[in-house]
Amino acid sequence: MWRPYPGGRTPAAVPRQPYSWKAAAGCGTILQMQPVNEPLVALVEDEQNIREVVGYALKKEGYRVLAYKDGEEAWNAFRQSLPDLVILDIIMPRMDGLELCRRIRSLSETLPLIFLSSKDEEFDRVLGLELGADDYLCKPFSTRELLARVKVLFRRAASNHAGGSGDEGKILRCGPLELDRFRHLVRWNGENVPLTVTEFRILEALVRQPGYAKTREQLLKEGYPYDDYISDRNIDGHIKRIRKKLAQLDLGFDDIETIYGLGYRYRADPGI
Repeated sequence: MWRPYPGGRTPAAVPRQPYSWKAAAGCGTILQMQPVNEPLVALVEDEQNIREVVGYALKKEGYRVLAYKDGEEAWNAFRQSLPDLVILDIIMPRMDGLELCRRIRSLSETLPLIFLSSKDEEFDRVLGLELGADDYLCKPFSTRELLARVKVLFRRAASNHAGGSGDEGKILRCGPLELDRFRHLVRWNGENVPLTVTEFRILEALVRQPGYAKTREQLLKEGYPYDDYISDRNIDGHIKRIRKKLAQLDLGFDDIETIYGLGYRYRADPGI
């Protein structure tokens, strides 16, 4: 059974006040009565029960929430304005979560994104991570766990918007690669590389010790420091995307080496 709410309350027992749901053309369903400066979370889920209960839980944590019943409805809204974080189901009518993820990444490479999936959708989960999702959660799940993951992604993304003093201690350089750990920015030969927060943490873990092999388990702890439920094989999908993004700027990029049966290593003499 899906555990809809901490404490075991059923959706019928979730109080309807002090918030209200309002249908708005082209805007999904908006959970109101939150200050406009609070983070905006988009919830894309075809099951109304999940939309309402998860939406309520997010609102209780202080987030503004926009709920959409399918991928097409969400995409129509995202083309006008992006939220601060997206939670989306994989299997939905009209446009599934994988296609929506592709389209979101065409607009933003760094927008935090969490997939909801069933236990029998392992292939789709892996594909979703390769497409750029930061995290996923299997049904059945508790809203408490989902809220914890949302908080983690917001904490990790917060430095993207923080100002900096140019402190050299926050800069990692390895050949043509530069990582600004204060702003979560990556550059290759001076050109920006748009990584998600999870991809950044994994790449940073490799670049901190060039020439040293890191196991998938070690990289998993770097990429998901607050999560014990992610398979270490998900690292392969993230590495694939990091390589692809860097290869778009340098066709000869091969500085992330695969150590078969173990994990990965960033070359000690990169860019050569």
